[in-house]
Amino acid sequence: MQHGLLIPPVGELSDPRALAEVAASAEAAGWDGVFLWDHVLRPSGEPPAIADPWVAMAAIAMATTRVRIGPMVTPITRRRPIKLAREAITLDQLCGGRLTLGLGLGVDTSRELSGFGEVVDPKERGDRLDEGVELLCRFWSGEEVDFAGAHFVADRVRVQPRPVQRPRIPLWFAARGTARRPVRRAAQYDGLVPIEVDERGLAEMLDVVREQRGSLDGFDVAVRPHDRREYEAFAELGATWVNVEPRPGDPDTAAIAASAPTDVFGV
Repeated sequence: MQHGLLIPPVGELSDPRALAEVAASAEAAGWDGVFLWDHVLRPSGEPPAIADPWVAMAAIAMATTRVRIGPMVTPITRRRPIKLAREAITLDQLCGGRLTLGLGLGVDTSRELSGFGEVVDPKERGDRLDEGVELLCRFWSGEEVDFAGAHFVADRVRVQPRPVQRPRIPLWFAARGTARRPVRRAAQYDGLVPIEVDERGLAEMLDVVREQRGSLDGFDVAVRPHDRREYEAFAELGATWVNVEPRPGDPDTAAIAASAPTDVFGV
């Protein structure tokens, strides 16, 4: 089992220098990953200051040498695939191949889609995600891409350099509730990020993954347990990563990062 911090880059941690210090402390304490939320708006009651995760991850990359980094998760629906492809390649180069790219549909709970005229319909966002990730992977191949989809276009373009990681940057996909399309999507790639699931929900998701892949071999499952009992139950089901997620603006985030990861759950 590997252990990661999933940090909301808001409030005092909207300062990329502060995030870099937290990440360096986490690496020294034995954490395996430092991941960031990717949001552009937050609800009232939370700190209003928000960092851009990609700029912040560049600062983290320069302050660390071992931990994996990445956004958990980025919604392609409000991104241009070519910009995301370039950002991911550049960051993978900068961190020496430590990037894991988390992807998902995005949410509109704080109007970060509807507030900017983005697509809100979940089915269409799923279609855009499927098309966008196919285009990302083709961009990262370094070969010429000629693509005309329902949502995105690439007219005979070649993207170089390639990422450090081969055959490509690992891709994890978010899934929540009983929807199975997101789980089947994740099973085609490298990992699953279950959101707000209990033991039964995780078991059902992983049954879908096994049905599609044949096994969980080489597949990451990044969970967020609430306590030691759930930590152990998730591990038995096949989780490979445990991510600890401080509350937005939590003043204890730096202290959590400086603690040994196993101490957080008493394991």
